[in-house]
Formats: sequence, structure tokens, C-alpha cells
Amino acid sequence: MTDSATPIPDTPPAAVSFWQAFIFWLKLGFVSFGGPAGQIAIMHQELVERRRWISERRFLHALNYCMVLPGPEAQQLATYIGWLMHRSWGGIVAGGLFVLPSLLILILLSWLYIAFGHTTLVAGLFYGIKPAVTAIVLQAAHRIGSRALKNNWLWGIAGASFVAIFALNLPFPLIVAGAALIGFIGGRIAPARFSLGGGHGSGEKSYGAALIDDHTPTPEHARFRWPRLARVVLIGVALWALPMGLLTLTYGWQHTLTQMGWFFTKAALLTFGGAYAVLPYVYQGAVSHFGWLTPTQMIDGLALGETTPGPLIMVVAFVGFVGGYVKALFGPDSLFLAGAVAASLVTWFTFLPSFVFILAGGPLVESTHNDLKFTAPLTAITAAVVGVILNLALFFGYHVLWPQGLAGQIDWISALIAVAAAVALFRFKRSVMQVIGVCALVGLLLKLLAIAG
Repeated sequence: MTDSATPIPDTPPAAVSFWQAFIFWLKLGFVSFGGPAGQIAIMHQELVERRRWISERRFLHALNYCMVLPGPEAQQLATYIGWLMHRSWGGIVAGGLFVLPSLLILILLSWLYIAFGHTTLVAGLFYGIKPAVTAIVLQAAHRIGSRALKNNWLWGIAGASFVAIFALNLPFPLIVAGAALIGFIGGRIAPARFSLGGGHGSGEKSYGAALIDDHTPTPEHARFRWPRLARVVLIGVALWALPMGLLTLTYGWQHTLTQMGWFFTKAALLTFGGAYAVLPYVYQGAVSHFGWLTPTQMIDGLALGETTPGPLIMVVAFVGFVGGYVKALFGPDSLFLAGAVAASLVTWFTFLPSFVFILAGGPLVESTHNDLKFTAPLTAITAAVVGVILNLALFFGYHVLWPQGLAGQIDWISALIAVAAAVALFRFKRSVMQVIGVCALVGLLLKLLAIAG
């Protein structure tokens, strides 16, 4: 933050080259812990406050657009700023480097997990992490709910979505579509009930003149043109259709890799509200329908996602790796290759739409600099997401606390770890990484004591 005693610079910093930006985005990819809130905070501190590459108002304007899109908003924000500064390749590099380090790390960790997961070290670490993840998901529901559920209408939508997925087992896309429709209609008949916006502030602070300032003219490459829009959309469709077509022709539509590509394409278009919101959909498909991994492995994958940099939705790479490895897609002698290929494939199909949304829609946003008109459907979707995430917390709690099912004994030690993690998160405001680290060490210590005893 800028100290009130420090003079505010009245001249913008020196121009930033493509390769200077490349180094920054690469570093960001390795330190972007803390979920979307932490990642956005890091970018704000570095790009707005410290480096002054973009002004507060322009930063929040870009963020507001990313908030109404399906997909990881922090990764999309990096793509947007990279595109605004250095054209399409700047956006591709910024968004790609936001994901690539996480993908490589998760492929390695997924292999260690699936190959050596039954060792004392790994089993002990996960024994402590899984109850912590239950508390983390519960905190996510509380955090989003405290911001989104501002009136009885929105509380009703959240309650209805919880019943829809918990009791009626309705598919997540149907819940999102229903909430969007309610928001669209409600925004017309009761606009005051659905006009909460994104809650990211008004953009009135100033940290000095920026390279892309409040009144900096829109760069030539960022001006809206119909031919450019058509070109970006066609390239995006081709980048999706080419690998999907090759998979279908080579392996057939029912093959695991083809179905992964199609399934995670749909998942990419449903990630309103962040990764926690789409995880129930991924669970329904990857665990219940396709059987690519078990419920326990799904929880372990989320734990890995929480402990690595990059978007939390990168848990899909773990799902892909485990599915490809367990299915032995390339034979018993190429298990790691099968897992790595599947993880890379699902990452491609999950993040490709995000790049298309930014590169195609960015010029439309830059042409207005006004608030977007999607707040009513987004507000309703966010309310529904609260109910869905609460269901996810109950799902995790059930599998962690009753590992043998409700007919078995409750795991009281896991319950105590979960309660302690919740207290640390809610009462003492500890970070996710701190909570996971301590709980992992506690789990390892308990396993070692059990062996010694």
C-alpha cells in the first residue's frame, strides 16, 4: 500500500518489454498460492501498487469482466492484462505461464501419490490434510455466502440449489442454468434484489501514474473489430476441434481420452463461482459416471490442488493423471506416460475457453469502460453456488469422518483435526497454506506414533 507520507509519482514507469513481462508472468506462475483471492491480491500488489503497469480502475474493470465469465478469474485476469500490454501473444504467455508450472508440479505429485501413496510418509500427510480440506471447503461456502446472500431471495436460491444437488441429485449444469434464468427474470421484476455486483471496490485509490492509466487511450490492437472477433473465435474452435477430431478418429468416441476431452470442455463452460462450484460436477462425472478415480482419490486431489500454485481448478490435471494411469491407456509399461498425456489433455480442454473469452471479448470490454450488464444472472448463480459448495463440504466430511460409511465408526481424530482447522481458518484467520502444512505434519506424526506403538 502507498504510505500517505510518500509522494505519489506523477509520471508513469518506463515501458515494459515483452521479455520483461515474460519473466514476471513466469515468476507469478510459481508463487500464485492462496486460491483466486490470494492470486488476485498478488497481481494487484505487483502490477498496480509496485510496478504501476496498470491503474487501479483499469485493473478492477478487467477483473469485473473476468468475474462474469466461466473459468478461473485470476488466470483470466492475467491473460487480460498480458493481452492489453503485449497483444495476443502477451495474453497467451501470461495465461499459459499462470498454468504451466502448476501442471508440471501436479503431474509429478500425482505420480508420487498414485505410485507411492500407500507409504507411511504419503499416507500420514494425507491423513492430516483431508480433514483440513473439509474445513477449507466449508470456509469457501461461508466466504462466498457472506458476500452474496444479502437478502431472502438469494438465501432462497442458495437453499434451493442445496436441495437440488443434495436431495434430488440434479446435475450441476441444470442448477446453474436455473439460477441464471431466475436472475435474468428477477433482475427485470425486482432489480434491487439482484444488483449486488462483484464486490471488488470502486477503483478510487491511486498509486501514481501507470503505464495503462485511467485515461490512457485503448491500444490499437485492443479496439473492437468484427473481423478480428471472427478470427479469434474461428482459431479457438479449430484449436478445440482439431485435437477432439484426432482423438475421435484415432481412438473412437467412447475412449477414455476422447471422453475426458469432451467432459472437461463442458466443465470449462460451467465454472461460474470458481473451482469449488464446479467440483461437484467433476465429481458426478469423473467419480460416479466414468469411474476415473475413487471418492477418496478425489478428496486427495483437491488437497494436492490446495498445496500447489496456480488455479485450484488445476485439480482436473490430477483427475486426468489418475484416470489415465489407472486405466493403463497405453499399456502396463507406459503408466506414467498415460497419466501425463491425460493430465495435459484435460488441462488443454479446461483452459482453452478462457483464452478465447479474453482474446475475443477483451476489445468489447475496452470499448466501454462501463459496468457490465450481467450482474443479475451472476448474482443468482453465485447464490446457487453457495448451496452447491455446502453440499461439497458435507460430501468431503462424510468420506473423511466415516471412512467405512455411516455404518462404521466415526474417525474422531480426523474430526478433531477438522475442527482445529476450522478454528484456525475462521477464528484466527490463518492462511490455507499454513493450515494445510500444520495438519499434514500432525497427520504424519500420528501415523508414525501408531507404527511405533
